[in-house]
Amino acid sequence: MVRKPAVATISKGGYLPGSASGRLPSTGARAAPGRERVVLKKKITLLRGVSIIIGTIIGAGIFISPRGVLQNTGSVGLSLTVWTVCGLLSLFGALSYAELGTSIKKSGGHYTYILEVFGPLLAFVRVWVELLIIRPAATAVISLAFGRYILEPFFIHCEIPELAIKLITAVGLTVVMVLNSTSVSWSARIQILLTFCKLMAILIIIVPGVVQLIKGHTQHFKDAFSGRDASIMGLPLAFYYGMYAYAGWFYLNFVTEEVENPEKTIPLAICISMGIVTVGYVLTNVAYFTTLSPEDLLLSKAVAVTFSERLLGNFSLAVPIFVALSCFGSMNGGVFAVSRLFYVASREGHLPEILSMIHIRKHTPLPAVIILHPLTIIMLFSGDLYSLLNFLSFARWLFIGLAVAGLIYLRYKRPDMHRPFKVPLFIPALFSFTCLFMVVLSLYSDPFSTGIGCVITLTGVPAYYLFIIWDKKPRWFRRASDRITRTLQIILEVVPEEDSQKL
Repeated sequence: MVRKPAVATISKGGYLPGSASGRLPSTGARAAPGRERVVLKKKITLLRGVSIIIGTIIGAGIFISPRGVLQNTGSVGLSLTVWTVCGLLSLFGALSYAELGTSIKKSGGHYTYILEVFGPLLAFVRVWVELLIIRPAATAVISLAFGRYILEPFFIHCEIPELAIKLITAVGLTVVMVLNSTSVSWSARIQILLTFCKLMAILIIIVPGVVQLIKGHTQHFKDAFSGRDASIMGLPLAFYYGMYAYAGWFYLNFVTEEVENPEKTIPLAICISMGIVTVGYVLTNVAYFTTLSPEDLLLSKAVAVTFSERLLGNFSLAVPIFVALSCFGSMNGGVFAVSRLFYVASREGHLPEILSMIHIRKHTPLPAVIILHPLTIIMLFSGDLYSLLNFLSFARWLFIGLAVAGLIYLRYKRPDMHRPFKVPLFIPALFSFTCLFMVVLSLYSDPFSTGIGCVITLTGVPAYYLFIIWDKKPRWFRRASDRITRTLQIILEVVPEEDSQKL
């Protein structure tokens, strides 16, 4: 474990020199009268939990490009089957995480479960790649989609300038960071509002599609399974695209410690959310095929826009706005959840201690939230983000598969562990096998990109020994680290979370 630097603590009277543990001076078993404990509060209700899951799953993908599934299946019927099965598999993964989240009541998601089962090295590698590459790149990609679609109604007859997209994207990203730094309650409330906007956007597509079916526009569903045969490699890739579209069901587990009554709220929120998303995704794809032929869908760069232009007339201008709001909701939910992963990793000593501190008045993990801002802005104005995501997408499924496999391990290693919610063993077994199969498939189908991603991931191993295990760092380095921590504490007005056992 890394040495904890001396930190400054904050009281109503100002800053006081702290101990090496960074805890506020304590003279008894209770906090000072009239002083509120500095902790992350339990503010995630069932409705907010559902909005976090739905709001992060439904981004731009279902509106922009479902063609990846169709392209690799070759027929309408098989593509709809893949969407349904991917929803079921994602539900299996979510139910497995529900058991993990109610058994291990700590925030942090994948990181916490891997730490609990496989130890600190693998957990550090997971958070290392997440912090440096995956999360900044993923946030930048969804933010760029927000910037493009929020500007589209203003550039109907011409191409949107790339610089304008990046500038409005940077503004939107900054708004999300400020929101999550300021208030957990307001962030959750806005997430609920944006989730309703997402569902409204899906209904705008589904309802006209149902009307088309009633009118008899079923020509694209005749001989639904005929067409180009899916190749041996194509079908697994179709599942990969589908699983990627459903990704986000795990984000509520990142904030377990802030969930009210997690033993009931987490499983219920997961079941409600996955049911809504799966039905919504399948019906949205059915709606597309009532108006667009498979050939039209494959040629479209933004399926929802093409669909709305053909069917909704002038009202189609509203669709890009709804897509932009959907992307904004994914940005907000992702930042809210992943900042807790960095917060927990810092609390475990795997990231700088400043990231585990909380604002004294707002009770938000301010440093863990804002650390994403400069990293994402750098990604935003740098090279090919999509290549980075391709390099490291296998890492996401590898670690998720390992986390779910850890559930099986805990069943045998710790049979007496308290499990308020328990799933049949075949559910985590099937899901972890699917994840690991996709990882192996990526090694076979795209060895170059996967190899680069593997190398980037493995850089976490020497980093672990250099930053975590090696405790004989030079004195000047330790002093500089302590000074930086104190300075950031004073600027950001943050302190370590107070241990309830010491208050």
